[in-house]
Amino acid sequence: MNSIDKRIQELGLVLPEPVAPVANYVPYVITGNQVFISGQISVTADGELIKGRLGEGLSVEQGQAAARACGLNLIAQMKAACGGDLSRVKRVVKLGGFVCCNFDVTNLDVPKIINGCSDLMVDVFEDAGKHARFAVGVPALPLDVAVEIDCVIEIDI
Repeated sequence: MNSIDKRIQELGLVLPEPVAPVANYVPYVITGNQVFISGQISVTADGELIKGRLGEGLSVEQGQAAARACGLNLIAQMKAACGGDLSRVKRVVKLGGFVCCNFDVTNLDVPKIINGCSDLMVDVFEDAGKHARFAVGVPALPLDVAVEIDCVIEIDI
């Protein structure tokens, strides 16, 4: 077991099976030493969709949990892209986060929600998990989920 898998176990995390695409795209693309991972929605390991809209019943804390679920799905895709070996992840380069919200939401709450994923990346990958990112509020997301996040990573090839 490599150090990343040990850390995941120590943190009490369970990676879901990588989610299959639901449209005409692939879950990730490897080009050179970078992996571009398609947006992962807020779905739990048991398939439950985390739905809601910030400003209409979804709290910041619930949104952070949804973003964390996206992060677990991103790590599952990373593992698949790396042939099962997460120690090949050299760096989480960038996250792009989308939060379903109404137009009355302050812009400060959207980044707080995406922190649910950002914090997970740092917990799992330590300094290599520190990344650039964006966090934007949108009026709707696929399947009415609360959060969707994509990712770019650097890997050992």
